[in-house]
Amino acid sequence: MRSNSKNTLLKVVILGDGGVGKSCLMNRFVSNQFDEHSFHTIGVEFLNKDIELDGETYTLQIWDTAGQERFKTLRTPFYRGSDICMLTYAVDDKSSFKNIEMWRNEFLNYADVKENGQFPFIVVGNKSDVPVEEREVSQLELETWCNENSITSCIETSAKSASNVQEAFKMAVQYWLRLESRADKIDPGVNDTVDLKKKHSDNRSSCCTGSSE
Repeated sequence: MRSNSKNTLLKVVILGDGGVGKSCLMNRFVSNQFDEHSFHTIGVEFLNKDIELDGETYTLQIWDTAGQERFKTLRTPFYRGSDICMLTYAVDDKSSFKNIEMWRNEFLNYADVKENGQFPFIVVGNKSDVPVEEREVSQLELETWCNENSITSCIETSAKSASNVQEAFKMAVQYWLRLESRADKIDPGVNDTVDLKKKHSDNRSSCCTGSSE
């Protein structure tokens, strides 16, 4: 959805199991609010927020989808036309981490994206604020999965403490920019972001940004 106008509209879909904090991530990013007792999303909800990157403004249209299987027919029609997909799990829930592959495949199927084509997926490990003894997924496991699946952007966040939430959405836009610049090869305004890609590929551990908690 790249345009020559001042604002670029990007459709961002957040996928993941129910209860991993997708709605909390969206609300923390958009309004800087956190509700620990928020209800599961029914169907699909979306909010808009502008983000500025390297002097350019991007309007993110963020779609929060219901993670339960019974809502599959409600959420999948909204995958089409997406520019970015955030695959989300909770670091204290191993099964939600194992399911991100299923979510990726569901998105590829219904968004009509070629599996061997490059698409800006970003993997988000939410709830990084949990005590160490409750953690079920390590940063190394996150990095390893991303490297095995050719995903160069992943990050751990906490919607509760706001750790890395802004950074996650910024990283998503940067990833989109890298792929756009590679496809166009006519936009010198994103050359610096292409350099970041080089940095990621040279250092595997740079794939992930963890919180300091």
